[in-house]
Amino acid sequence: MKAVALAVTDGMLHFELSLAYEVFAAAPAGVAVPWYDLTVCGPAPVRVGRFQLEPDLGLDRLPHADTVIVPGWADVDEDPPADLVDAVRAAHEAGARVVSLCTGVFVLAAAGLLDGKRATTHWAHTEALAARHPRVEVDPDVLYVDNGSVLSSAGKAAAMDLCLHLVRLDHGSSVANAVARRLVVPPHRAGGQAQFVTTPVPAQDDHPLAALFPWIMERLDQPLTVEDLARQARMSSRHLGRHFRAATGTTPLQWLLTQRIRHAQELLERTDDSVDTIAAATGMGTATTLRRHFNRTVGVPPDTYRRTFRRARPR
Repeated sequence: MKAVALAVTDGMLHFELSLAYEVFAAAPAGVAVPWYDLTVCGPAPVRVGRFQLEPDLGLDRLPHADTVIVPGWADVDEDPPADLVDAVRAAHEAGARVVSLCTGVFVLAAAGLLDGKRATTHWAHTEALAARHPRVEVDPDVLYVDNGSVLSSAGKAAAMDLCLHLVRLDHGSSVANAVARRLVVPPHRAGGQAQFVTTPVPAQDDHPLAALFPWIMERLDQPLTVEDLARQARMSSRHLGRHFRAATGTTPLQWLLTQRIRHAQELLERTDDSVDTIAAATGMGTATTLRRHFNRTVGVPPDTYRRTFRRARPR
């Protein structure tokens, strides 16, 4: 089991802390993979918003975790506690993957873990982060940033996106989707998606794109173009692009490619279909095209991805 530690102290935001606890505390029903061993580490007791929390262990246990998660920090104008900063730094030096949710990034920055690296936080605090830590490359326009051993997310809902991204890295797309279904949240939003969009992904029946998203998902095996999508939505390609960016923060073709890749991941995990068959089922056309996009998006070839997540599953 992968040991995950939630690093808490007075002044943490309860939303991000609770969100991470929900994701990593227990596997969703029907998921037969070894789940995380989650502990809450901090001085006892701590005040989290209106709540008082009794940690399981002290901050000195952070270096024993495989992943350390630092939830949001309520007052970014104050320096985070030195014992928390030191413990997070020690965990990273011991080889832990260190993750910040929302303004928890100020703790990682204070520990020097983000010097020379990209990072993000809630859009309302990106200027403060850049001013206080000029060696950090602050990206205000993304949901989360994955630097490998150090990851950071924007605020609130983006923290869920990053937590699901971690599950996807560890257990694959199917398991991450099962977690998302249990929590009734979208299964995937790419880290590079814009933080702030004028409307959420359409849920209203009267939204111009409400019927288009399920229509696309039923036709991922087809070579859809922007013109095809615009025709189905009964609007010009230009209007489609504007509505799409307002709703998702990205372009129609980039969103479509993301759905194709995620579907390919699920097929690689759940089936023995050849890469050629999966390329056809996801609308990629050829195995060469699938491999090129898959490698660029996921970071490994399809065959390597399949072997990794087949090994991770008990027989």
